[in-house]
Parts: sequence; C-alpha cells; structure tokens
Amino acid sequence: MTRQGRPFDAAVMAAVALLAAAAPAWSQQARDGAAMRALDVLDYDLTIDVPESGRVVRGDATLTVLRRADAPTLALDLVGLTVRSVEVNGRAVTPARTRETIGVPLPPRGTGEDTLRVRIVYEGEVADGLVAMQDERGRWTYFGDNWPNRARHWIPSVDHPSDKATVSWTVRAPTAQTVIANGALVERRPLAPRKDAPSVTVTRWRESRPIPAYLMVIAVAPLVERALDEGACGLAEVTRCVAQSVYVAPELASYAPGPFVEAPRIVEHFARLVGPFPYEKLAHLQSATRYGGMENASAIFYSDGMFERRAVPVGIIAHETAHQWFGDAVTEREWPHLWLSEGFATYFDALWVEQSRGDSAFRERRLALRREVMAAPVVAARPVIDTIETDLMKLLNANSYQKGGLVLHMLRREIGDSAFFSAVRAYYAAHRHGNALTDDLRAATERAAGRPLDWFFDQWLRRPGWPELAVRWSHDAAARRVVLEVEQGSRFGAYRLPLRVRLQAGGVTQDTVVQVPASRTARVVIPVDAATRPSRVELDPGADLLASIRVTP
Repeated sequence: MTRQGRPFDAAVMAAVALLAAAAPAWSQQARDGAAMRALDVLDYDLTIDVPESGRVVRGDATLTVLRRADAPTLALDLVGLTVRSVEVNGRAVTPARTRETIGVPLPPRGTGEDTLRVRIVYEGEVADGLVAMQDERGRWTYFGDNWPNRARHWIPSVDHPSDKATVSWTVRAPTAQTVIANGALVERRPLAPRKDAPSVTVTRWRESRPIPAYLMVIAVAPLVERALDEGACGLAEVTRCVAQSVYVAPELASYAPGPFVEAPRIVEHFARLVGPFPYEKLAHLQSATRYGGMENASAIFYSDGMFERRAVPVGIIAHETAHQWFGDAVTEREWPHLWLSEGFATYFDALWVEQSRGDSAFRERRLALRREVMAAPVVAARPVIDTIETDLMKLLNANSYQKGGLVLHMLRREIGDSAFFSAVRAYYAAHRHGNALTDDLRAATERAAGRPLDWFFDQWLRRPGWPELAVRWSHDAAARRVVLEVEQGSRFGAYRLPLRVRLQAGGVTQDTVVQVPASRTARVVIPVDAATRPSRVELDPGADLLASIRVTP
C-alpha cells in the first residue's frame, strides 16, 4: 500500500503517527497455534446487502473449513455486528459470542480430515473495514478497506495473513451503483422491482485464487469504467491476457485513462521479471481508502483525492501493481515480515523507473530512498524484521518500505542480476498463493547464488541502522596501489560490505569492487594499477549501498 504521494516520504510520517494512534493494537486476538493449524478456511461465500444510504448492512457468509485435527471450536473475528444465526453443516448451533469474536462449536471429528460448512447470518451498522460514506456530491459509496485487520468489522473471518482462501461475492445494491470486487465478474442481474423501493441489482464476483481477508473487498459506488489495452498476453495465469480497467466517478470520466495508460506495460514488465500475473483481471478504482493506494487482489483502490486533483502518480500504480505478486499472491505469514510485501513493492516501483526512464533516474530514486531512510528515526531504533512492535500501523514505516527496497537492491548487487532475478522467480513460484517468511527468500537466494547469505540477511534485516564509514585513502607510489583505511562507526556496529571504488587519474577512470570486512577498522588495498596519484577517489558512485560514507585523502 501507499500513502498520499510516494510510499512513506518524509512529509507523511506525521500522518502515520496519527493513524497509528487511532488503530487497534496488534491485530490478532490471542489464538492457540495448534488450533490455527488444525482449521483452515478454504473459501468464503459472502452475500452483502448494501442499502441505498446509511451504514447498516446485512451479511450472509458461508465458510468452507478444512479440519485436519481435533478442534472443538472455530474462532472467527467479527467486531460489533449482531449475529442472527450460526449453522454448521446445515444444523443450527449456539456460538460463544463476544464483541469481537464468534466461537463456533464444531461436531466431533471422524478419522482423517473433514470439511465443514459454517454459515453466519449477521447485520448491523458498520464502523470500519467497509467504509460507508457520502461523497462531496451527497452520493453514498461503500469501499472495503481492510488492512491490516479491519476485515473483522464486516466479514466473519480468520483475520490474519496466514489464513488465505478463495472468495465469492454476491452483492445486492441499488441498480444505480456499480459493484466491483475481487476476481472475475460472474453475473449482473436486476431483481424484480418492489413497490416504493429503489431497483436492486445482484452482482456476483468470484476470486478463484486464495487471498488473505485483508484483501477481500467490494466497491459499491457511482463509477464509470474505462477499459485499458489488454497486455501481458501469454504472461497471465488465469486468462491469456490481463484485462485492465479504470473506474472513476462520472464527473472525472475524462481523466481516465490518464497515467493508467502505462498500466499494461507495467504488468507486462513485472510478469516477465517474476512470473505470470496471478489473477483474473486488474481493476484500478477511485475510492475512499485511507491510504494513497491499497493493493486489494485484482482490484486496486486509490484515494479519491488524487483523482480529484488529476494527479495519480505512476509510481503508485507501479507500487500497487507489484503487490499483486508480492503481498497478494505471496503473503507474509507473520506481520513482522511485512517488508516482504512493502519492500518488494517499493523496489519494483524503482525497477519500473529503471525500465521506463533509464539508469540515471533509477539512481536518483535510490538516492531519494536512502535520504528517506536516514531521516527516519525508526530505522535507527528498530530492525526491519521487528518482532517487538505490537501496533501494526507503526510497521508502515521506512524500514518496511524504503530500507526493505534498498535491501533488495543491495542483494541484487551482492549476487548479480542473473542470480537475483532467478531467486525472485523461484521464491515467487514456490510460495505463490501461499505464505512466506524472510528465511524462505534467503533460501531461494542462497540456492541461486550458490553460497550462504545468512550474514547479509542478518545485518540488514535484524539490526537497526546502516553502516557509517569514515574512509581515508593514500597512494603507495612504490606499490602502484591506492589504499583505503576504513573506520566503521560504533552507533550501528560493523558491516560486511562490497564497496565499489572509482579512481580518476590522468584522464582515465577505473572502477573496481573491494570487500570491506565487518570490523571496526580495516585496511583495504584497491586491486588496480595506480602508477600516479589519483585526482579523485569516489566510493559507491552508483549509490548502491545504504551507507553514509565520508572520504578524506
């Protein structure tokens, strides 16, 4: 996801803090780990009645649940709404209800695995998750906005990224509204009119690939569709080509496609880098999300304000599109590994800059990311994989985004382009439509590189900060060598670094890479013939390292 503008630039850090203060604490209710492994929701069949106005919705949810081991109760998240009835395999049961959970009693299990169908009928005024509001013209709109654990405010669910399932949507809404949801459109059918009541249309969508609850969304609003050119033909998992559309408010129809004209090329580029596009379509929607963009599987929601200003950045389109692979198809199993979603999306946004605007623009993007990292107090205080933070909103920070993205770039430079992209493809293929942790990515990169990389992942992801180098160089005329005396600062400790060095002497420029050991001080001889004293010694000229480097002769 992104904030207003580029992902987590310095201007929005204060807004993050405000949102964090208002957000629920560490997402998940305490669950027994064995119970979560014993019960797996395979599918959600969700029916939602959306009113002509107001926030009261009615829901009818049938969950298909695989039971692998004894578990007397299925614990579901549902906050605040009234549960009218619960059935298991067609038989009424009495749930253990709290304000935030439903404890569904399950029948005894026979031998082996079994499958249960759990139905919950519920209703009430939705306070969060499904954003029900009037727009500036007084029109009621409804947009799912579930991240991180807000699906529980309107969907009976296991509201955790580790439990992924397919989902069907049946939405009954006023005919004047457009209904979009995850997956492919199955049906749009008007109901017989009722006297003195607005006409109602039933719209059904089906997402055939498993996704976490936070990505399960609907949009019900007066939106018009603008189809984009099909792209990525032969590079799509479900269909031959990837169908894309932009949905905007009627008064902004002339803005579309606008910057979304680049969307087909973005999808095709990422599909070539990673693997086939994983979903049935890709819709881009003007919406009421609290974020700049939200990567809902196959239906990206962008903030209304960017459309009103006619200023949707291409970078946000690239960032949210990259999430379709990283975050959506491959989802972090636990929240501390959020960088596997946001770091990848940040770096792939930068890779689109590299593809579309060239090396110089790519370098400038990395420099901007580095400045943002070093300006963020959280990076100096906490590691990227932060197992201590209990407020999920506070994980939306420069560690997960900018530092995570730069770690991927440094990994690419460490093992080379061929091994890096082979590793990314292998990691994606192994965990597609499932979950992953950081060690899964490490294992894929080690296989591709043919060497251990635990040191790399540990120093960049499990420690706060970045390297701080003070480097003095001297010229040894007799040995025809330049020597670096490297001192690493004590604030964040010593790092093992591949350091690119550029020497300029007599009108000749020479580049090489030296290895700086993880020690407080080191003497490094540059393996380049230097008969004359260089007029300039430049370290990390490509801005490939996340490091502060001070050089003196």
